[in-house]
Amino acid sequence: MALTTKQLQALKAGEWVSDGGARGAGTLVFRRTISGERLAYFRYTLPNKKRDTLPIGNYDEQGISGLSLAEARTKAGELSKLYKAGIKDLRSHFDSLEIAKIEAEKAASEADAAAAEEVLNKQRYTLRALCDEYCKLLIAKGKTESARQTLSILTCHVYNAFPAIAALPANEVTAHQIAEMIRMVADQGKKRAPGTLRSYLAAAYSNARKAPYDPLTPKAFIAYKVDVNPVTPIPAIPVNRGDRVLIESELKIYVSKLGSSMPDMALKLALYSGGQRMAQILRTKVSDFDPRSKIIRLWDTKGKRPAPREHLIPLCDKGAMLVSHLIDLANERENKRAKTEGRQPAIASCWLFSNGQNPLIETTPGKRLKEICKEMPGSTFDLRDIRRTCETTLARLRVDKDTRAQLLSHGLSGVQSAHYDRYEYIDEKHSALIIWENFLNELSNESPANSPLASDIIQKTSVEKPAQKSKLSISKD
Repeated sequence: MALTTKQLQALKAGEWVSDGGARGAGTLVFRRTISGERLAYFRYTLPNKKRDTLPIGNYDEQGISGLSLAEARTKAGELSKLYKAGIKDLRSHFDSLEIAKIEAEKAASEADAAAAEEVLNKQRYTLRALCDEYCKLLIAKGKTESARQTLSILTCHVYNAFPAIAALPANEVTAHQIAEMIRMVADQGKKRAPGTLRSYLAAAYSNARKAPYDPLTPKAFIAYKVDVNPVTPIPAIPVNRGDRVLIESELKIYVSKLGSSMPDMALKLALYSGGQRMAQILRTKVSDFDPRSKIIRLWDTKGKRPAPREHLIPLCDKGAMLVSHLIDLANERENKRAKTEGRQPAIASCWLFSNGQNPLIETTPGKRLKEICKEMPGSTFDLRDIRRTCETTLARLRVDKDTRAQLLSHGLSGVQSAHYDRYEYIDEKHSALIIWENFLNELSNESPANSPLASDIIQKTSVEKPAQKSKLSISKD
């Protein structure tokens, strides 16, 4: 028999009352609590024949603070339909629905977070960021000058020229876009820059592509998610090899114009040491020179070698005198700075070439070289041309190819040189530098210091190679 509102009002505390209903369909029941609340339930039989009472809500005759009798019957009817449809454990059914809802909300939240992270990654792991990461890698490998040159090229021809492409996610940049950037550089008539830009971009992407599989590549590259190197389809651009070599009259003028300024002394040491790379000359410290043996230590970071290669140069008179003078200047700078800062001088760690606390950068002697070029007749030349002139002249002075390679530290990256040949070639390099310095002395009409005139040695068919001296020790500071 159906309940009335009067019956529900008259319900006593703790008493249950049923609204009736068909057998096997469940029924609406009410209970009054000690506090006076009337609660509605749906009572049904579980598959194990036990009875379960599922809460529907509070009862309120007016339907304001709870369900009215009609509303409670409607909800009970909906539950009855589910029950008759075969859902015999309504509580478990609704628990499952709630779990599914929570899981769906969690999945949606995670998807939103992933989408937001993806947007953030696209803003963070851009082509520009990848290139900057590559420059950091060069610095970590001790290739500071290479990093500076790389950043300069990328800033000029990528960051500034193509800011929209530079801001794209690195793994979305296409080969067409890379080609577009390189083509613009080529269209400007630049000879070396197109090939250089291609090689820098290729190297940056190569590190990102192999990072997930190569434990020696910094982990930071993995985040760029690069699967394909977009530079690969672009053919390598051969660099036009320079052929500028100064003739003796030009070299004589060049030597005469080198003064006592810091850039001039850097140019002079690079010359008198046989044509060493300027970047390596500028990285030398006081501790890299042994005044007893006149050997100066350079660190060759050129190429793909994982660690800098120690490169020892046995200087002759003028080169050694120049380094001694530079050490005196470094002493003066460091003593003055130490006094100002109230500490003990640290001479050994001082840079030989410095206008302050940091070493000169390669562009400083390079600019000075351009100034000298403007004062000289003939075509212009650069630091590479001076290095080429040194080797070409040494070859003409009959210094053999292997000795020139050891003196100028090039072509020494093979398995034999890298792993097996531990001979320092000090005597051979010193013999070559004797010939070279005397050649420069003849240009300047100066007498030789410690060997026969180069003109006499030229008459020989080869350079005498005395036995290897004992290996000299230079501070590892």
